[in-house]
Amino acid sequence: MRNRGTSDTSDSFVRLRAAIDRTGYYPEVVADGVGAAVAGEEVVSFYVHHEPTIERDEVRRHITVVVLTPSRLILAHTDEHAGDDLLPQPYTSTSTEAISLASIRSVVVTRMVANPTSGPQPAAEAVLTIGWGGVGRIDLEPAACADPQCEADHGYTGMLAADDFSLRVSAAAEGYDAVTSLLEFARALSASTHHDVRP
Repeated sequence: MRNRGTSDTSDSFVRLRAAIDRTGYYPEVVADGVGAAVAGEEVVSFYVHHEPTIERDEVRRHITVVVLTPSRLILAHTDEHAGDDLLPQPYTSTSTEAISLASIRSVVVTRMVANPTSGPQPAAEAVLTIGWGGVGRIDLEPAACADPQCEADHGYTGMLAADDFSLRVSAAAEGYDAVTSLLEFARALSASTHHDVRP
């Protein structure tokens, strides 16, 4: 397959590039990194999340681009940095990761709806968490029994969770369209990671 990269003119890649351009956050740098990772595959669905963060008196920006292709989930993160000893000029760093859809173990979607008794409402906030076994998190706490007077050591209890990637979007910060778009991406990803299980 030819690596079309950022020169891909398919409709889906053009829409992805337009979404990256709309953020105004180093669009050439971001698109170049994303295009190299997509490597000419068809773009099935995507989500672009631009998130400024405040560190003391500085505003640092970060962009996350998630792309679904027929065979892979691609994550791209671009950050900006002040100059340092190795690179005296301000610079960006872009990291991409490509995960085989067959490797994805879980797609967790949490949606928060305000005033649920008022009839159908759009989600005010959504969290997408994807696990493929790259990062495991163990949450431990002391175990206890039902006897409030018991002073015995019951060891620990805990939970092992896959938490490789998580993205939270709020209508209050990014608008309802951003929440809806994330839920649409999550729906496409869930459909793509449905694997037939045959005996």
